[in-house]
Amino acid sequence: MDMLWSGWGDPAEAAPLPETVTGLLRDLLGVRPRAAGPRALASLDVPAPDLPDAVLDDLATAVGGADRVRTDAETRVRHTRGKSTPDLLRIRDGDLSDVPAAVLLPEDHDDVLAVLRTCARHGLPLVPFGGGTSVVGGLAPARRGPFAALDLRRMDRLLAVDPVSRTATLQPGLRGPRAEELLAAHGFTLGHFPQSWEWATIGGFAATRSSGQASAGYGRFDEMVLGLTLATPEGTLDTGRAPRSAAGPDLRQLLLGSEGAFGVLTSVTVRVRPVPEVRRYEGWHFASFEEGAAALRRLAQDGPRPTVLRLSDETESLVGLAQPEGIGTAEPPAAGCTAVAGYEGTAEDTDHRQRHAAAVLRACGGTPLGGEPGERWAHGRYTAPYLRDALLDAGAFAETLETAAFWSRVPELYAAVRAALTGTLTEAGTPPLVMCHISHVYENGASLYFTVVSAQGDEPLAHWARAKRAANDAILAAGGTISHHHGVGTDHRDAYLDEAGPLGIGALRAVKRRLDPAGVLNPGVLLPLD
Repeated sequence: MDMLWSGWGDPAEAAPLPETVTGLLRDLLGVRPRAAGPRALASLDVPAPDLPDAVLDDLATAVGGADRVRTDAETRVRHTRGKSTPDLLRIRDGDLSDVPAAVLLPEDHDDVLAVLRTCARHGLPLVPFGGGTSVVGGLAPARRGPFAALDLRRMDRLLAVDPVSRTATLQPGLRGPRAEELLAAHGFTLGHFPQSWEWATIGGFAATRSSGQASAGYGRFDEMVLGLTLATPEGTLDTGRAPRSAAGPDLRQLLLGSEGAFGVLTSVTVRVRPVPEVRRYEGWHFASFEEGAAALRRLAQDGPRPTVLRLSDETESLVGLAQPEGIGTAEPPAAGCTAVAGYEGTAEDTDHRQRHAAAVLRACGGTPLGGEPGERWAHGRYTAPYLRDALLDAGAFAETLETAAFWSRVPELYAAVRAALTGTLTEAGTPPLVMCHISHVYENGASLYFTVVSAQGDEPLAHWARAKRAANDAILAAGGTISHHHGVGTDHRDAYLDEAGPLGIGALRAVKRRLDPAGVLNPGVLLPLD
């Protein structure tokens, strides 16, 4: 099943906002209904594929048949950009300037190699496409002329399971739910559940250094990866002969987060763990974001660390984003902040960690709210993107951004980003509601995830572009990283240049020139064009 072309996920799961919410948006932010773009895909004016027949013939030979080269309008529209708010507003307004000329459907590593060599020979840019869930412009390359999308959906097998070593090798086109289903048949779980989990793919997780909502217990995806196979126009690169090695720099880390700029991941070997006996989630209340953050830091540094650990600030807690499904219907929480803690594992271990973590949270000022808030969060944790679409339909602008910093810098980072977003959008005449939560914790720091809601106004894309630049500047000035788990894409590319520095970017350019000398792989994503 394909995602909705003009929004997120399964159209059957979308629902309009309750009248209480639309009234609040109208009264608080001045949101007014705005005419949406075309709702029928057939009504779009899709440019004709601009590829010579000789190129299409060569691509068909490379990928294994003409039936694996799609040039019909619907397929191409469904592979246009990702799912950021600017992406959706542009496609709703009929902007198809980034539509691929062709969509290719390989079945194995050799197909991918052949396609890459063919694209290099013709100078045809190629964008690897997994679930299409990028929110940072990772699927909208900077290029001159037509390009092709490489859809990896047919590469969706579990290739191997090693129960002794507890590893599994997966193809890149596997979506999160199917990967879990296949692993569960062997008694294992990957434990990687980002908000995009229902639609994103294994290859996308690796290519963007994804982080799942249970990262406190299972780790980030880049920590799970033990080996990678990369297809490039220059050949194949295999990494990962052992769980750890001192044989030079770790090439796995070079490929993780490379976003299709160096090659196409065709298999990923990951660490797996036994399916947990129990899963429990609970809510906690703190008087302030500062108090709650101190409690999370205490658990992250001294333990016992829950599997899931999150904290919403006062605004997000009041609005109800800690439990998205209850917005507009649930009773408002008491003033302060809501935290969610989750525990997975054996019953004995879960009981132990939950009991001792509760003692720490109480000692840090937390008040237990019982299991209901946590279970409600777990039940609705994949619904927020649908809420974003409903907000867009109602005339609101809703977008997110995330960052991370060391614990000592988190308060400054939190204040700086809020101020940048609020100040820039207020100056534009669309004062926002800015919410934030700590989404991932580590011994040495944490990730901050911001949600911004405002009226769309007359120029929503221009307003957001200014606000995003201001937020990026604030992140770097406050000592944060430009992205914790969304990746670089094109949206963060300029700020990434500042973060990595000219020498670091020069080293990455050298890698790209060696692996992709024709410069056809996702050009302008991660690294600017030469």
